[in-house]
Amino acid sequence: MEQLLLDTEEKMEKSIDALARDYAEIRAGRANPKVLDRVMVDYYGTPTPIQQVAAISVPEGRILQIQPWDANLVKDIEKAIQASDIGINPQNDGRIIRLIFPQLTEERRKELCKGVSKRGEDAKVAIRNIRREAVDKAKSMKKNNEITEDDLSSLEKKIQNLTDKYCEAAEKASNEKEQDIMKI
Repeated sequence: MEQLLLDTEEKMEKSIDALARDYAEIRAGRANPKVLDRVMVDYYGTPTPIQQVAAISVPEGRILQIQPWDANLVKDIEKAIQASDIGINPQNDGRIIRLIFPQLTEERRKELCKGVSKRGEDAKVAIRNIRREAVDKAKSMKKNNEITEDDLSSLEKKIQNLTDKYCEAAEKASNEKEQDIMKI
């Protein structure tokens, strides 16, 4: 019974973590090294994350600076960024690559907010699905006489409390990201 609650909470926590990772990759007009998390560079024939082959810094609010540890990688990193879905053209001075994030238009901000809202709703749906699975498991435990009717009722309440807690966390994360995007 306790194990079911722990497993359920762990799955719900993972849903919130996945949402946070998704939100970190959204460009909000400010430089954020997380936008490069999924960009892979061909490093001697092996696809490697940029963070493992270069130092990434934010010298100014809208500039991301990438300095490869191996100067021969500058062109490869530039190609990888151009091939990615970041949507920013890298500027290369031969040693350092700079990504300059443009100011977002009001229309683009609203578009991003819609995407943020949809991702938040998707996370809540995932959490509710986890709740449904947990309640089904609890009912099958009752059916197999592993727990009593009172235990089932108590377990369903605890599962619902977890669901409420994590849906609220998803909502809060969505609201914070939307406010971040709408800041000028």
